[in-house]
Amino acid sequence: MDKKGSKESKSLTAFGMNCTLKQGPEESSTQKLLDQILHALTPYGVGVSHARVADYVVKPGVKADEGNGDEWPALRSKVLDANILVLASPIWMGQPSSVAKRVLERMDAFLDEIDKQGRYPTFGRVAIVAVVGNEDGAHHVTAELYQALADVGFTIPGGSSAYWVGEAMGSVNYKDLARMPPKLASTIKTPACNAAHLAALLKKSPYPAPG
Repeated sequence: MDKKGSKESKSLTAFGMNCTLKQGPEESSTQKLLDQILHALTPYGVGVSHARVADYVVKPGVKADEGNGDEWPALRSKVLDANILVLASPIWMGQPSSVAKRVLERMDAFLDEIDKQGRYPTFGRVAIVAVVGNEDGAHHVTAELYQALADVGFTIPGGSSAYWVGEAMGSVNYKDLARMPPKLASTIKTPACNAAHLAALLKKSPYPAPG
């Protein structure tokens, strides 16, 4: 896709969800990587926004709205309003963060909203993930996130996921780096380009109802 953006891509939007355990405005390595991915989408005409999930009251459960002050419905609306979801998580204990897992659990409600034609409310939406941490495990975390996102109806573009991991038991976090590693910079370009291209195609030609 031309970086200037096609007519279809100019009206695309992306919503980033930072699943760090830290509340804002505390500095976050996950936010740094998320910001870089969202920025990489903008040359394709994609409007971007994001939220730090830890700043919201997201109650445990699998319903669209768990009531009594649950703020997931506001985030859920942003997810469904966007053409592209960027789900960013740190690695903790070799796993996605508990915040990321809470997000996926709440997305389970999408499965209750499949229409009579077998179409999910998330059909036509593209999802990419970003993973950051100081230990090995990026492939495992990526696999968990992508599997869950595919299960609830998101479409995954081709290419490697964007991740950064530092030295095991090390003290350097991604947010401490003065510049983006060249290999990561080139990796980010691929999911950004492919996500924008795929989202534009799906917007123009949505998935048909299963026959």
